[in-house]
Amino acid sequence: MSATADRIGGEVERAIQRSIKGLEYFASPAPVVGHTPKDVVFERGTLHLYHYRPVAEEIYRIPILIVMATSNRGYILDLAPGQSFVEFMIGRGYDVYLIDWSPPTSADSALRFEDYTLRFIPECVQRVREDSGENDVTVIGYCMGGVLSVMWAALHPEDQPANLVCFTTPIDFSRMELFAKWSDRRYFDVDRLVDSTGNVPSELIFTGFEMLRPATRIAGQIQLWENMWDESFVRSFRAFERWSTDTLPLAGEYFRETIKELIWENRLHKNELVIGGRHADLRSITAPLLHAMAEHDHIVPYAAAKPLIDHVGSADKEEIVLKGGHVSLVAGPNAVKRLWPRLDAWLGVRSV
Repeated sequence: MSATADRIGGEVERAIQRSIKGLEYFASPAPVVGHTPKDVVFERGTLHLYHYRPVAEEIYRIPILIVMATSNRGYILDLAPGQSFVEFMIGRGYDVYLIDWSPPTSADSALRFEDYTLRFIPECVQRVREDSGENDVTVIGYCMGGVLSVMWAALHPEDQPANLVCFTTPIDFSRMELFAKWSDRRYFDVDRLVDSTGNVPSELIFTGFEMLRPATRIAGQIQLWENMWDESFVRSFRAFERWSTDTLPLAGEYFRETIKELIWENRLHKNELVIGGRHADLRSITAPLLHAMAEHDHIVPYAAAKPLIDHVGSADKEEIVLKGGHVSLVAGPNAVKRLWPRLDAWLGVRSV
């Protein structure tokens, strides 16, 4: 009897806390993200190159340059103390730089693959070299940031990164089946969209991701309510929620090329992609390569990411598949225990 009473009492107390915390939730400002101290090294238009201030007594010789997707904010890798990939890496002695993006203006609507892979990334690599005093640079790309990093490395066989690390990076776009369906050329007029809007609105990009799992947001709200009494859960939920809804518009021509060259024609997987008149030959990538993929990734399924290892010319290459989803692979409590230590073990011996 007493166990039943205790259980009921506990449920009542949690219900009370849910109500109190629920009021606080709606009254409180958006969570602060991106806590790790950093400095701006370089800016050009929508591009921002940050350098995170080192904290370890001994720093690895080879600096890291992280390339984010142009549709996502970089603070997913620096959500909160204890859940920050950047904080973990600088704590382990790495010298970390990150390319972040702002929303494109109307003047940026003409940006294409060649601008990102033949201008922006090469310039950032050079800035990192000048700032760090080291010629060798490790490049880490997340999702479409990984695609841009792979394109850049394929276009620069004479100037390879010291190491190339990709997180959930799609190569065979025919295996991203839901994206392929909603962008089917029989029904989706990408030319009309881009010609009408210039840049592709963030609402369209966000809705495209939402369509992959339509019930996710509702399920998340239910889970939030059930855990409203747990301050740690609420803080983490709000940070992830802020990032997931903070989607950036895409430069119109970049979006047009993504649909036509990658999704419709699948040229990256076929090794037929030409950028700025140059063949982006994946076999030209010879840098040590690590590709980390998520077992339950609904955005970039394993089948879409898997071909990268076979396509590149690297002798030193490895893929790992870890439990988690597209975001939880790189951020949050699962990443702390799984990906981050694996990356540290792989990269540490290759960064001296």
